[in-house]
Amino acid sequence: MRCPPACAALLAAFLITSCGTGGHAGHAPPPTPVASASGFNGTDAAWLQLMIPMAGRALPMLDLGARRGSTPEVRELAASLAGAHRDELDRLRELRAAAGLPDVNVHEGHDMPGMATAARLDAMRGARGKAFDRLFLESVRAHLDQSVKVTRGERDSGADPRALAMAADLERTRTEQLKALSAVE
Repeated sequence: MRCPPACAALLAAFLITSCGTGGHAGHAPPPTPVASASGFNGTDAAWLQLMIPMAGRALPMLDLGARRGSTPEVRELAASLAGAHRDELDRLRELRAAAGLPDVNVHEGHDMPGMATAARLDAMRGARGKAFDRLFLESVRAHLDQSVKVTRGERDSGADPRALAMAADLERTRTEQLKALSAVE
């Protein structure tokens, strides 16, 4: 499934407001925590269920950039982002467990804005030098921008203090990462 760029904001809003309580066509509705028992609401659940696969799918792209970037700046940026994403992924998974959500990717097979797609990774693997850097940096920017959009939705509508704190931290981190990216572009 491929979402045109024009639907990115609408998709982010939909995912944040409905993924935790509804379903996707052809997919069973994702489980949601009991808000009164855990403090997590549907937005918290939807955010976790989206950010985990986003970060996970970014890792192969970031690892590729760390190995194949044509300049030390690109390789260093990629390695730094990969380390930060691994740490974030651990924290997100801990929150998912605290929310009582299963270890299931409800977005399996969805190519959503900001996710590193198989086609994009294949294109990067086939590119060399500056062409690789251009594809890599464009993909990283799309990922970081979408992460900020989705995380703002969590900050606006989430309920659990732990998820809200992580969202605030993630938004600050992504803003810093976007600045570092701009310095390399």
